[in-house]
Amino acid sequence: MAEIKDPENTIIIELKDGPVTIELLPDVAPQHCARIKELAREGAYDGVVFHRVIEGFMAQTGDVAHGNADKGLNIRAAGTGGSDKPNVPAEFSKLPHDRGTIGAARSQNPNSANSQFFINFKDNHFLNGQYTVYGRVVSGMEHVDKITRGEPPANPDKMISMKVAADA
Repeated sequence: MAEIKDPENTIIIELKDGPVTIELLPDVAPQHCARIKELAREGAYDGVVFHRVIEGFMAQTGDVAHGNADKGLNIRAAGTGGSDKPNVPAEFSKLPHDRGTIGAARSQNPNSANSQFFINFKDNHFLNGQYTVYGRVVSGMEHVDKITRGEPPANPDKMISMKVAADA
């Protein structure tokens, strides 16, 4: 486990292979950081599948409306929804989409981010300035690398749980 500098702005995702510690960047994207913490504290991400996992690119998850197999939701529709909260406006910055950074997934509309996010498997600088970066993996990237690939994966991996470190 990584040393946690700011527990209120650190997320811990439990995956099948172990924990992933994510440092949030509230100075860069305060609204996105607030949203992921709000949903994590509600337990909304617990059991949600990684519905789009592309080798050499990224792993996407966070469709809390459809992506939870444990709650009997339609995981075939995962990737098409968000939460019942309003969308979050883009918070673009100069931060690059490097390996291990967390980006806000959205539709064509830059201000349509809601609950979905992705973790970059490698440096994806073609995304710079188009998607909000609001966190980075500080430990457990080896567990992210083991997430089952597919669009969607036949047997998708899920976030067993997501917690704000201050609450753990």
